[in-house]
Amino acid sequence: MHIHILGICGTFMGGLAVLAREAGHKVTGCDAGVYPPMSTQLEAQGIELIEGYGVEQLSLEPDLFVIGNVVTRGNPLMEAILDRGLPYTSGPQWLGEHVLAGKWVLAVAGTHGKTTTSSMLAWLLEEGGLNPGFLIGGVPLNFGISARLTDSSFFVIEADEYDTAFFDKRSKFVHYRPRTAVLNNLEFDHADIFPDLAAIETQFHHLVRTVPGVGRIVTNGREAALERVLTRGCWSGVERFGVEGGWQALPATDGAPVDEQFAVYWEGERLGVVDWQVQGEHNRMNALAAIAAARSVGVPPSQAVKSLGSFRNVKRRMEVKGSVDGITVYDDFAHHPTAIETTVAGLRTRIGGEGKTARILAVLEPRSNTMKLGTMKAQLPSSLADADLVFGYGAREGRDKLGWDLAGALAPLGAKAQAFNEIDQLVKAVVAAAQPGDHVLVMSNGGFGGVHQKLLDALSARPARGHA
Repeated sequence: MHIHILGICGTFMGGLAVLAREAGHKVTGCDAGVYPPMSTQLEAQGIELIEGYGVEQLSLEPDLFVIGNVVTRGNPLMEAILDRGLPYTSGPQWLGEHVLAGKWVLAVAGTHGKTTTSSMLAWLLEEGGLNPGFLIGGVPLNFGISARLTDSSFFVIEADEYDTAFFDKRSKFVHYRPRTAVLNNLEFDHADIFPDLAAIETQFHHLVRTVPGVGRIVTNGREAALERVLTRGCWSGVERFGVEGGWQALPATDGAPVDEQFAVYWEGERLGVVDWQVQGEHNRMNALAAIAAARSVGVPPSQAVKSLGSFRNVKRRMEVKGSVDGITVYDDFAHHPTAIETTVAGLRTRIGGEGKTARILAVLEPRSNTMKLGTMKAQLPSSLADADLVFGYGAREGRDKLGWDLAGALAPLGAKAQAFNEIDQLVKAVVAAAQPGDHVLVMSNGGFGGVHQKLLDALSARPARGHA
């Protein structure tokens, strides 16, 4: 089959393209602004990429057009496909029918932690000898790729609640038909397509309805929204994590910290100790979910606990981009206020042993659709409260333009916060403020204009300073 993918450079659609190619299909695709790193990965796979959505692409005569959710009515190629009655489908539906069918699908859903938990789960299955296929919205460092197809019966997928396509407003994950579903957490997000939290809960219940009776739902027992989802109806076995009587992460020894070592318990029984280099309560919760999900397909918890010791996390999850003059620059995907707060807290835990002089300089681009709408701007000050200095960036024009006053939103933070609409000015301000021993935490769900390298270059160019 020859498929032509519209919107191929997105994380999900690019991963789908790789899977389709590995399955033996001919794959071509197009996007507006064919851009790396996805374009580079796809070209390396021998996938032909076309810039833009020109009608002349109909001459490729594919068997099927696969439509990404970035494509809207009015798109010239899409309009031509509709006018001529040519066959088309959505990315999630094609994936469900041509890749996931017949597999034991392990789907990881939730507002936060999907990529990390999916990566953990794929690694636990890999270490358990199950050789899983996967499609993840990031690059797990243990694998170095975001998607792969294997002859295994098991497939791990990051299950997004965002809508499927302009012609299918259900969440992507309803197409995946998982036998194991992880419900990590549930908060209001995607304000561009959901009016309120209740609307997202309805989509999560659609997912619950697709899990068979012999399947397993692994859910965060601390989340009231998820409990409401399950109360609407549940026909599968349920295991809760983060609560007494379910899966718990507790001190390995009495009084010991749990930052890098914790004991895993299931229904009060101690199953082993995780010893790893990943910080934060949120990651311990992710680990519990992954262990429980892996057990549903036969990976013993004792094996999973050991495997987490070699888990290397995901690119853009507190990833160190470089260090100059004792100043470390990190990259993180955090863009929702809860994720921002959790990320800052995780870094604070990591650097806590360095003494009170270690500072966090938070550099934020509120770029997601929800953030650009300003729906959560009031939550930004509290999410950034634990940072020592805050540098915000809001584009004045283009598709990433903010529709609200970033400086005004950050005003409750007082003098420690500044807002910029030029990246170069932001870089100058950060470099002027940075001192040896500081930690510069860059948070965005986009490329942020290459700000990480600009910061490192500017730090390298300035005269070295003595330690404070």
